[in-house]
Amino acid sequence: MTERKRTPWVVGVSGASGTPYAASVIRGLLAAGEPVDLVVSRASRLTLLDETGIAFRDAHWRDDLAEWLARGADGKPGTFAAGDLSDVRYWGAGDLAAGPSSGSYPVKGMLIVPASTACVAGVALGLSKDLLQRVASVTLKERRRLVVAVRETPLNGQTLKHLVALDEAGAIVLPASPAFYAGATHIQDLVDFVAGRVLDAAGVPHGLYRRWEGELGSARPRA
Repeated sequence: MTERKRTPWVVGVSGASGTPYAASVIRGLLAAGEPVDLVVSRASRLTLLDETGIAFRDAHWRDDLAEWLARGADGKPGTFAAGDLSDVRYWGAGDLAAGPSSGSYPVKGMLIVPASTACVAGVALGLSKDLLQRVASVTLKERRRLVVAVRETPLNGQTLKHLVALDEAGAIVLPASPAFYAGATHIQDLVDFVAGRVLDAAGVPHGLYRRWEGELGSARPRA
C-alpha cells in the first residue's frame, strides 16, 4: 500500500495582536487530523512574549509551541491538554529555502492568523521579505486557498486597498471580528469563534462555536 503523502496547512503568525487566535486555529487543525507547517514571524515573537510570556525559540520550538497551545485566551497555563505535535513542522521566518517557499512543495493552503497590516501590505505587493510573505505569494500563484485573518482597527485607505488587492488575487479576507450570537460566556468563546470561521473558510471541520440555526435567542440560557 502506498503511504499517504503529507499535505499540510501552512499557518503563518504575523506580528499583530491576537496570538490566541493562532493557537486556537492550530489546535483545531490538529484535532481534525490536519498536518501543520508553522511559520512564526520575528515580529510575532514579540507579540507572543507580551501576550503570553512565552519566548518562542527556534531551537526549542516544540516545547514552546506546546506551552503556547496549552494556554487559554486569558493567559492561564494548562487550560488545554498537551496535544500530539508529531505532525507539526516548523520553519524559521528567515529560511527562504524552506519547503513551503516553493510551489512544488505540497500544501493545502495557508492561513495567516493574525495578519498585521504590514503583513497584508507585503503580501498584496508581493514583497516576499520573509518566509511568511513568500509562502503567501506562492499560495496565490499556485491558486491555493489563502485565508488572511486581518487584526487591526481602524483601517486606513491604503490597507483597505491592499485588502481589496488580496481579494482580487483570490485570497479570503477574514477580519478577526468575534460574534455574540453564539452565546459567548468567556473570552475563549470569542477567540474560538474567529478561529472557527478561519477553519470554515479553509473547509476544515470543527466544533469551536455554536452555529446559527435560525432561532432568535437560541444561545441564551433559558430560565
